[in-house]
Amino acid sequence: MIRPYRPADESAVVALWETCGLTRPWNDPRADLSRAHERDPDLLLVAVSAHGGENGSKPGIVGTVMAGYDGHRAWIYYLATAPTHRGRGIARALIAEAERRLQRLGSPKVQLMVRAENTGVAGLYEKLGYVRSDVIVLQRVLPGA
Repeated sequence: MIRPYRPADESAVVALWETCGLTRPWNDPRADLSRAHERDPDLLLVAVSAHGGENGSKPGIVGTVMAGYDGHRAWIYYLATAPTHRGRGIARALIAEAERRLQRLGSPKVQLMVRAENTGVAGLYEKLGYVRSDVIVLQRVLPGA
């Protein structure tokens, strides 16, 4: 079952992201969740398994996706599937639901970034119809962030 994130899911989601190697020391995952939930609660989704989560709890969060739309293009972030639940179509279902919600908002396109060391996931995205884009991503951390 896919549903919107709830604040009570925070610990399970952060644990999943850590298990999947999505967290970085310079990004506070709890702050990311809070900001996303406050701004776009219908674009922060979790997959829940009645058969238990990563630690066998029932029910358990076994997948996540965070999406955002700025009026020009949409972005996908934090796609994660519990290692114990991979190969079951969870990531595909999460992406499809995020795309449906983004289309309803009027987004004409969706983009995502994949860390260079995460080469294994690029094939999944390509199977879902995503193509590589020849861009350079630059960033600046804003003062006080």
